[in-house]
Amino acid sequence: MLPGDDIVYLKGVGPAKAKLLASELGVHTAADLLRCFPFRHIDRTAQCTVASLNEESGYVVLHGFINGLTATPTGKNRERLNATFTDGTGSVQLAWFAGTRWVRERVKPSVRYTLIGKPTLWNGQWQMVHPELEPLTADSAADTAPLLPVYNTTDKMKRGGLGTRALARLTEVLVGCIGGIEDTLPHDVVARHGLMPYFDALKAIHYPASRQQLEAARNRLKFDELFFLQLDYQYAHLSRRQSSEGHVFAHVGQHFNRFYSEKIPFPLTGAQKRVVREIRDDMHSGRQMNRLLQGDVGSGKTLVALLAMLLAPDNGFQACLMAPTEILAAQHFANFRHMLEGLPTRVALLTGSLRPAEKRLIKRQLAAGEIDLLVGTHALIEDDVIFANLGLVVIDEQHRFGVEQRAKLWAKGQPHILVMTATPIPRTLAMTLYGDLDCSVIDELPPGRRPVATVHRMEPNRLRVFGFLKQQIDLGRQVYFVYPLIHESEKLDLRDLEDGLEMVQGYFPRPQYQTSMVHGGLSADEKESEMRRFKEGKTQIMVATTVIEVGVDVPNATVMVIENAERFGLSQLHQLRGRVGRGGEQSFCILMTKDRLSSTARERIRTMCETTDGFKIAEADLRLRGPGDVQGLQQSGVLDLKLASVVDDEPMVAATRDEVRRLLDADPSLASYPTLQRYLQQSKNKFLWSKIS
Repeated sequence: MLPGDDIVYLKGVGPAKAKLLASELGVHTAADLLRCFPFRHIDRTAQCTVASLNEESGYVVLHGFINGLTATPTGKNRERLNATFTDGTGSVQLAWFAGTRWVRERVKPSVRYTLIGKPTLWNGQWQMVHPELEPLTADSAADTAPLLPVYNTTDKMKRGGLGTRALARLTEVLVGCIGGIEDTLPHDVVARHGLMPYFDALKAIHYPASRQQLEAARNRLKFDELFFLQLDYQYAHLSRRQSSEGHVFAHVGQHFNRFYSEKIPFPLTGAQKRVVREIRDDMHSGRQMNRLLQGDVGSGKTLVALLAMLLAPDNGFQACLMAPTEILAAQHFANFRHMLEGLPTRVALLTGSLRPAEKRLIKRQLAAGEIDLLVGTHALIEDDVIFANLGLVVIDEQHRFGVEQRAKLWAKGQPHILVMTATPIPRTLAMTLYGDLDCSVIDELPPGRRPVATVHRMEPNRLRVFGFLKQQIDLGRQVYFVYPLIHESEKLDLRDLEDGLEMVQGYFPRPQYQTSMVHGGLSADEKESEMRRFKEGKTQIMVATTVIEVGVDVPNATVMVIENAERFGLSQLHQLRGRVGRGGEQSFCILMTKDRLSSTARERIRTMCETTDGFKIAEADLRLRGPGDVQGLQQSGVLDLKLASVVDDEPMVAATRDEVRRLLDADPSLASYPTLQRYLQQSKNKFLWSKIS
């Protein structure tokens, strides 16, 4: 059987099972099934009986008989199925809540079964919920292999006769008949890293002869995943630098020089100066800049962006900055206008809420080249927003915008691109995910910036916390309360926003104290109005959900209380904390939690209290949560790794990056490597961060 053959022709499949494999696992061809890797293996050589089970037992394989099958109704057309499994040394209680009809049809008296599952002890009795179940035979590798593969399945697959044991039999047949699979990597790379041949690894990942062979197979396949991920990004990066012409910003003129010498409110840090030089070199090179600017909260990214934007009018171009919210865009505009006062730089603001006459005037001035710097929201990407000569686009909080939105802006003149994020990206993830972008990092805070003092408090300390807040408000400061929910949830024991507002107003009564409330259920205008009241000091307390994670600067806000802090991820906690500490006064973040915490929650809270370094926090978050949750990467499909982990396999990430770099340095077109060329041709339409167009 060849890799591209339809899976329907594999012995034991047929049309019905082929349809199931396609709909449930995305398996269409023989190669798809071969790359449907088991998520664990069970060691069959370690004979297991019910009598030998203990609380440390993981997934086990048992052989015995099933009796006492009973059904208990649990709702409309639903039931719980119970049974007793015995193997002569003891018994296990079995339970199924779904797929019960399939179980009823499968279980027969006097038939010996193989049972695969994870036992738990409850009231002195072993139990298994939704175990895998197959009649015991001894005529295939799937039944006699020393390491039994266990595959991800669904209830629908089980009902269709495709449980993990059935999948094991199909992969056994496939491994025995498939051919025509060449090695994916150059021979010298395989030899240099002592890797197992690719085809051998594909077979051994399903049916290894030993734990050592399984580890070698996993190592080879993980190397391939990371190698080709690196190849995607680095080849795109190389191609862009070779073929993408960019506007040449050859001059540093009065816009930049006068601002730098007359208007900068404080000396730039060494990191800011380094990043400005990197941006300046990019825009002078004749190649299009695609640069990611990372910087912790308060590190001065916006000032660097403004300096970059001022190079545009110095060279006859326009620049724009796109922000995710109107209030943030208005804040940038107000800051720019204030800092540029007295200079010849013309700045304008374009948002959806402007009056039609104002929009028409700005669009007319923009098209006529009478605006140098334009700040705005999604309104910038509208078709009738026409620039006279757009040379630079700055995108603030880039992950808040979709690919199509960024592409529309880029199409207005194919400008240089600078994307900014205040969510630090761990080094291990950045060198995997952003191999195609030039990255700049501002890793210093401006002098005099005080770190936010972070403390952990539990419910019995609430009155003391409120007393401290009252002291801060009496000093003229402002306070945030952040909650994870808007309305009460029956499933989650969390303090919701509405209860929180009632509690806060009970302790801080009107008219002495004024309170604002912001959450995602409000309209954009309502949110803008509430945030403006708080920013202008008309309210002392802001009760909000995480919609304030990216918001305006309120330098007078010195305390943030995060309720149910154990429910937030580290990066989100750090972003929320960044809302305070923006003025000259000492600021505080109080993490309120319930009394009992999981070990992971305790580690998150401890990390937040010990450091304010966003990059250290991002590394800790990556360790605790894995890459799937970092900036929603798993959901967006950018990081699609089946076996490799950018956390646990950091040395391999570095090794594959270096190998790809070595190959591209020696042979940029990869003409000597037809297999790699074919791969790139097949994957050229994959989304890459640098392909904003």
